[in-house]
Amino acid sequence: MEQLASDGDTPAHAHQERFGALAIGAIGVVFGDIGTSPLYSLKESFIGHHKLALDPAHIYGVLSLIFWTMTSIVTIKYVALILRADNRGEGGSLALLALITRKMGDTRWRVAITLTGVIATALFYGDAIITPAVSVLSAVEGLTTVEAGFTPLVLPVTVAILVALFAIQARGTASVGKLFGPVMLVYFAVIAVLGVSGILAAPEILWALNPWYAVKFFTLDPMLAFLALGSVVLAVTGAEALYADMGHFGRRAIMVSWLYIAFPCLMLNYLGQSAAILRNPAMIENPFFLMAPEWGRLPLVILATMATVIASQAVISGAFSVSQQAVQLGFLPRLRILHTSAKAAGQIYVPLVNWGLLVMVVLLALGFRSSSNLASAYGIAVTGTMFITACMLGVLTFAVWKWHPLLAGLVTGIFLLIDGAYFASNLTKIPDGGWFPLLVAAVAFILLTTWSRGRRLVLARLQEGAMPIALFIRSAAQSAARVKGTAVFLTSTPDSIPPALLHNLKHNKVLHERIVLLTVAIEQVPHVQGKECTSMEALGDGFFRVVLHYGFMDEVDVPMALAAIQDCGAPFRPMETSYFLARQTLLPSSRPGMAIWREKLFAWMVRNAESAMEFFKLPTNRVVELGSQLEI
Repeated sequence: MEQLASDGDTPAHAHQERFGALAIGAIGVVFGDIGTSPLYSLKESFIGHHKLALDPAHIYGVLSLIFWTMTSIVTIKYVALILRADNRGEGGSLALLALITRKMGDTRWRVAITLTGVIATALFYGDAIITPAVSVLSAVEGLTTVEAGFTPLVLPVTVAILVALFAIQARGTASVGKLFGPVMLVYFAVIAVLGVSGILAAPEILWALNPWYAVKFFTLDPMLAFLALGSVVLAVTGAEALYADMGHFGRRAIMVSWLYIAFPCLMLNYLGQSAAILRNPAMIENPFFLMAPEWGRLPLVILATMATVIASQAVISGAFSVSQQAVQLGFLPRLRILHTSAKAAGQIYVPLVNWGLLVMVVLLALGFRSSSNLASAYGIAVTGTMFITACMLGVLTFAVWKWHPLLAGLVTGIFLLIDGAYFASNLTKIPDGGWFPLLVAAVAFILLTTWSRGRRLVLARLQEGAMPIALFIRSAAQSAARVKGTAVFLTSTPDSIPPALLHNLKHNKVLHERIVLLTVAIEQVPHVQGKECTSMEALGDGFFRVVLHYGFMDEVDVPMALAAIQDCGAPFRPMETSYFLARQTLLPSSRPGMAIWREKLFAWMVRNAESAMEFFKLPTNRVVELGSQLEI
């Protein structure tokens, strides 16, 4: 259906829940990914693919880099700046893209800005595959610190947990979600206590918070320090979730949860791990679990596994939400989207995405076999997304927020330098597994852009032979026989007669008493409410033009929307209303537009798209489909 632009902003969502409940919920959902980073990030910095010496200079240097990376990227960039860029309360790459394009209108930069947003979305899918695999594997590997004989069980247990996690998605996350916050609060409290115990044994580790130690690390060994950035950035994986989940919890709840709970607990744990390594370098094999006393390691493994399941759940839910946004904004074909909660509109289940992720995640775990190997693949998608977000932040500060050019240039330049350095460091991981998220992102990018371009081509081809509405009414309305009832013709072309109406008149020789030309318009805002939802125009002779406006986070229900219309002749009665849909069989051709292979891919996507009848909630016994062929 057509995608139209919307003017003006409305206030962000009014969060009805108590602030405390929102803050606790944010701890569970928003910070699950970044909260489980201590399981592997510090270890990978020293014994990953670019090993570092376990001496005070390197330990202090890496720890200082972790602290200032979390401060600059998460606290300043995301919490202080990016969270201000809300699209009527919603966040995320596509929401940010919609906000920028709506504010800027049609400019020469629109295509470039759109491409950057699509690339960020494609990279997210790569991240969504790796996060569950590396998180759960790193937690289950803690079993080897309890008993070395458990090593052969790590992979089977990991796969079993992953399969169970994806299998329960169809049931919804409402009940499980209530446990997220409390479990993560316990998890953060435990890792903070473990960290404090380590600090008390070597309090001199606190000096590492001085940025001079990060600078000294680079002066000591510039190349190793640059390569270490690829592992250090693992400490902030999941930072993009702060922005993506803003619509669920609000900026204030996320900010408070980060500044007063997540950030302090994480840093205490990193300080404790570093202090433990400083005292006993052998603990680098798994400092997160070895910090705990022997009697507490098995409970810690269980708690950490629960935390990684929560982190995985958050990214899976994010993949569902991003897919829904992509469908509504015209970057993916219609998908089967099931709502798993009668109260929470944001809780959805997308079967195709769910099972596709499961297959890829299990193959990834079986292929890489350890969290250390997976860590080599981890980071490129995250840093790529962060770098693109920094680019879009530049557009925001210059063109949308209208900051002073010097200030906007300074802020943008700083973050482009920081994010660019981390992204460049992660590019060195490509031969060791970093190719995987880039491959996933490339496939996703091709699918997203092919569908978007194909839709525009189809609309253009339909317009070529379209008949103006006024001409059709003058020529056909008086001559054709009229029958009782209402016919609703769904069309993507608002200014011309839909092909289904022409075919119906050609073959059946009749017109209904009332004919509604209906367009479902997806706006560049998350939600459309009130009077903005419907626009109606009487065209004469029983013809009406109706446009239903939805946000890209709204659920489309055409019969419900029509039932609410009062000024379109008589009320819409379900048993007297028929819905006519056009189904085009696309024929790839040599006409300019797309490469033949992309045209064939687009045609395949059209054939496998969810039925328009189900997507628009049309009654099955009142739908008529009329087919035709169309060259693209």
